[in-house]
Amino acid sequence: MFFVNLPKPLNVLFAIIDIETTGGVARHERITEIAVVLHDGEKVVDTFSTLINPERSIPWNITQITGITDEMVANAPRFFEVAKQIVQLTEGCIFVAHNVSFDYSFVKEEFARLGFEFNRRQLCTVRLSRKVFPGLPSYSLTNLKRHFQIHADKSHRALDDTLATTRLFELILAEQNGKGEIRNLVNQGVKETKLPPGLSMERLHEAPEACGVYYLHDDQGNVIYVGKSLNIRKRLFEHFSDMTPKGEKIRQGVVDLSWEVLGSELIALLHESAEIKRLQPRINRALRARNFGGAIYTYTDTNGYRRLAFGKTSTKNKQKMELVAEYPKIDHARNHLQSVVRQLELCYRLCHLDASERACFHYSIKQCHGACIGEEPVEDYNLRVEDAMKVLDKRLTGSYVLIDRGRTADESAVICVLDGQYCGFGFFDHQIAEMTVHQLLEQIRKPQIEDRSVGQIIQHGISANKGIKKVPIPEFNPD
Repeated sequence: MFFVNLPKPLNVLFAIIDIETTGGVARHERITEIAVVLHDGEKVVDTFSTLINPERSIPWNITQITGITDEMVANAPRFFEVAKQIVQLTEGCIFVAHNVSFDYSFVKEEFARLGFEFNRRQLCTVRLSRKVFPGLPSYSLTNLKRHFQIHADKSHRALDDTLATTRLFELILAEQNGKGEIRNLVNQGVKETKLPPGLSMERLHEAPEACGVYYLHDDQGNVIYVGKSLNIRKRLFEHFSDMTPKGEKIRQGVVDLSWEVLGSELIALLHESAEIKRLQPRINRALRARNFGGAIYTYTDTNGYRRLAFGKTSTKNKQKMELVAEYPKIDHARNHLQSVVRQLELCYRLCHLDASERACFHYSIKQCHGACIGEEPVEDYNLRVEDAMKVLDKRLTGSYVLIDRGRTADESAVICVLDGQYCGFGFFDHQIAEMTVHQLLEQIRKPQIEDRSVGQIIQHGISANKGIKKVPIPEFNPD
C-alpha cells in the first residue's frame, strides 16, 4: 500500500470502471463482469462489482485471459438486472477507465439494448498517464502497475483492475498537486482540447452522443461548418483537439453549436450534403459545389467496341454520347474511370486514358486483353464495359422506400425514391406499412435544393449498411 497527499475534493464523483467481455467489439459481444469504484478525488466512497451472465457462451480464448467460465456466470445476474444500480451509482459522475473508449462503448451498448441512452462524461487514464508521466516505455495497465508497484491479485478481472486503475488515478491527481488546477486536468483528460474562446466545456457536453448533423456558428449566428457523425459529441471533441491547419481553421470564429439527431447514418449523410449545398459554409469547401462539371460517357466506335470517356458536363457531349455518371470535377470522373478500368482490365486507349495510336501500354504488361488492336472479340470486351457501367452509374432508378433505424427505438427512418428521383426522408412509427404513398409523400421532409450527389450517397449507403431494408413501392403500397 502507498500513501499520497491528495488535494481537496473536487466536488465531483469519478466512477472508475473496468469490465470483462466475451470479445472486442461492443456491437457484437457482451459484458461478463463489471466493477465500479466511486472516488471523490480524495478517497474511495463506494464500490460495486458483479459477474454478468452474457446470455451467450464465452469463447475459450477469452476464458484463458480472464479465467471467467460459462459455469461461473451461469447463475450470475443478467445486465438488465443490475442496470438500475449502475445508473444510480454513476449518475452525475465522470466515467473513468483505462482506455475508456473500450469500457464505455460496451456499457453504452448494453444500455442501448434495453432502450436506454447511457451518457456520461469520460476520462481516460491512458491519456492522463501519458500526459502526467511522459517517457514511460508502456502505458498498459499491467506495465503501469509494475512501474508504480501497484499490487493487484488478479489481472484481467474487473474489480482488481478497477482498484489498480483507482490507485493509478490517485497517483495522477497527487502529481498535479501544486502544479495546476486539477479541474483543468480533468477537462484535458475528458478530451485534450483547445476550445474556441467563445465556447465552454459545458456547452460541448450538451451535444448528444447520437447520430446526426451538427453546425458550427460564428458570432453572427452564421453557419461556418456542417458535419455528420455517428456520435455528435465525440466528433465535436475531435474537432477541437485537432491541431492540424484544418482543425485550427474550424476553431477560429466558432462561438456556438447546434445539431439535429437523425438516427440513420444514411439520412445524416443525405442531410449533411444538402445542408452544405444550401448554406454554403465557408469551411466546407469540398462539398459545396451544386453544379457538377465532370462526367463519364459511353459510345460505340466504328469497329463496334463500346467505349468510355470522361470530360466536361456539357450539352454538346450529351448529344453525341450517352451519359453514364456525373462528378463535381473532371478529375473525379477521370480517377473513378481509371480505377474501374484497372479493376476490370479494360483497354486504356479505348477509354481515352492512353494516347497510343495502336496497342496501349497496358497491353504490353498484360493488363489489357488487346481490344486496342482488335485482338479481343468485340462481344467479350463489350460485356466487361457493361459491367463497368454498372459500377460507374450512380443514378437512381425505380420506385422504393429504404427503411432504417430511427432516432428512437419506437420509430423508423424512411427514405423515398420515386421513378429514380429522391423525394426526401421522414420518421414514422412502426405502422408505416399501413400508409399509402400519398400519405408518405405528405409527411416526409422534401429536399430544399437539388443535390446531384444523392444517387451516389444512397447507393453507397445501401451497399455499406446491410441493416437497411429496401421495399419496392408496389410491395410497400399495393394501391
